[in-house]
Amino acid sequence: MLSASDLRKGLKLDIEGSPYIIIDFDFSKPGKGQALYRCKMRNMITGNQLVKTYRSSDKFEKASLEERKMQFLYSQGEEYHFMDNENYDQLFITKDMLGDNIYFLQDNMDVDVLFFDEKPIDITLPIFVNLEVTRADPWVKGDTSGTDTKPITVETGYQLQVPPFVEQGDKIQIDTRTGQYVTRVKQ
Repeated sequence: MLSASDLRKGLKLDIEGSPYIIIDFDFSKPGKGQALYRCKMRNMITGNQLVKTYRSSDKFEKASLEERKMQFLYSQGEEYHFMDNENYDQLFITKDMLGDNIYFLQDNMDVDVLFFDEKPIDITLPIFVNLEVTRADPWVKGDTSGTDTKPITVETGYQLQVPPFVEQGDKIQIDTRTGQYVTRVKQ
């Protein structure tokens, strides 16, 4: 059981039988009375956001989440198939649930899958992935638009801005948290 003083950004709580993650947190202590904790939370299943204010005497249940190491096997239509690294059970997660993470998945990639009541609700990718550039327009020297970047597409279909020296066929490293270019990878 958690108390209101344990609340912080990133904490996962069970609110009315659903897992929520605190995405913003504010503490205030008025001159009189109890301290107030204002939390902006996101439902980890539906994505809906909720803002609630709690008193210092309120108690909370920590969400019963389980994280398992799994390996991405393949995608088939809207389904992305994963295998548990311990017992080799397979499951699929829908494209909607994965969101933009689909652009960084590679065959045989190890990921952490988060479960709530034995149902997968989220995945955590490695921080960096190396992907091959499949389309890169030539950079026009003398382009004075103010930016020294150009758009490219990587093997998974993800599009991003990179420095002008990146060419088609290069492997680049991308930060999966931000979706931004990090560096060119030596082959």
